[in-house]
Amino acid sequence: MVERAAGKVWLVGAGPGDPRLITVKGLEVLEQAEVVLYDRLAHPALLELCPSSDQRDVGKRFGQSSPNQSEITAQLIELARAGKRVVRLKGGDPFLFARGSEEATELARANVPFEVVPGISSPVGTAAYAGISLTHRDLASSVTIITGSDKAGREWSPGAWKKLATATDTICVLMGMRRIEEITKALVDGGRSPDTPAAVIQWGARPEQRVVSATLGTIAAGARAVGATNPAVIVIGDVVRLREELRWYDNRPLFGKRILVPRPLAQAKATAGAIRERAADPVVFPVIELCDPPDPEPLERAADELGSYDWVLFTSANGVARFFAALSRLGRDARAFAAAKIGVIGPKTAKSLERYGLRADLVAEEYIGEGLARAIRERGGARRVLIPRALVARDTLPAMLRAEGAEVDVVPVYETRPIDAERAAELVRRFEGGGIDVAMFTSSSTVSSLCSLLGERAAELLSRVTVGSIGPVTSKTAEKLGVRVDVTATEYTVAGLLDALEQHFS
Repeated sequence: MVERAAGKVWLVGAGPGDPRLITVKGLEVLEQAEVVLYDRLAHPALLELCPSSDQRDVGKRFGQSSPNQSEITAQLIELARAGKRVVRLKGGDPFLFARGSEEATELARANVPFEVVPGISSPVGTAAYAGISLTHRDLASSVTIITGSDKAGREWSPGAWKKLATATDTICVLMGMRRIEEITKALVDGGRSPDTPAAVIQWGARPEQRVVSATLGTIAAGARAVGATNPAVIVIGDVVRLREELRWYDNRPLFGKRILVPRPLAQAKATAGAIRERAADPVVFPVIELCDPPDPEPLERAADELGSYDWVLFTSANGVARFFAALSRLGRDARAFAAAKIGVIGPKTAKSLERYGLRADLVAEEYIGEGLARAIRERGGARRVLIPRALVARDTLPAMLRAEGAEVDVVPVYETRPIDAERAAELVRRFEGGGIDVAMFTSSSTVSSLCSLLGERAAELLSRVTVGSIGPVTSKTAEKLGVRVDVTATEYTVAGLLDALEQHFS
């Protein structure tokens, strides 16, 4: 485990773009931070890992008022002397054009304990996500990484760029977009062939990534034509040709797609991670929240009588978490199940059960209530069944079991409530402005709550995007509300829905 000592500063590299590129140690340090001073190139999702911390934006923005370096360093020293665990979170690596060494020097002079947690540097990471290897046995054995400005903020002289032109195989220029014309001309004047392959990688390793490929002589005009600006890395050298064969990130079916995730926040985080895994951009916008049931007495009674049931059936991971929370409040644990068998819908629910030291006796192959009821029937039926679930849910499962002669107790362990309707205007603006490409529905409640939030414009606004549903039950709910469903998953999981969306866009 990372040291939890108070009064210390960690200079942490966040890596480029994709928040999953932070190192294991960087992640551990961040999760324990009391104060985080972050730059604008650090992915916002990383701040969700330390929600209780004091988070301060100290990023520098060209042409805008921003904290100067002395102010940032003074904050680090002051906070550490106050006994705080402070993380200075920087995009890329803190010691590569990120002024981390300057901050470390001032911390050392102030006798403030600090550690440096290296990160994946932006030129290395963004080039890899663009399908460009900076070195190659046959193409390049040397790399130069240079910033587009000198210490005082002035650009390097044409003479300096000319000296660099033929001194190395691959050249990476960071933050050089403001003077890309002058830089590329100076390299050509210095002897580098204007036909040398070149690329501009803007917002590398993120769903917003844009790569412009050309030659050294034409890359400036090509980048200007599409409006490419900083943050960007300019890569010059024969290795750029590798992109044609090694491109792997920005040619995926969901690359760059902005996918609306209207799930409760706790579940939305995991879904957002799965979306980023597909090179897409999650738009997390909870439209429902999970709350305790209005009457806790039935749940407490069921938990107390748990051993008297021969089957306990969970239909969602939320139901599992809420039920075990109730058991804990009563001072009980997994032993309360006694001889009761446990059945679940879907592998995600089964996985959540394992967190409490239990394995499901039955996982329905068909991830809906009907599938679980049929599986129970194939096992010889049930005598007495407990179903801990949402306050409002489909009655198909208990009805089918009762028809087979079982005594069924349906116990609410939570209820879903719509989020504040005042946020509707923000969501409407996103739809109208083209800020959403896909609406991803993982339950009937997300559909009904989103439609309620959007009001009479729900069907019209959703018609502007691709609508994906986790399964036929959710699709039927959408259709009843007048919403056209474009994609329905055949495997009723988040991964199954993302697979179906990839196939759709392929």
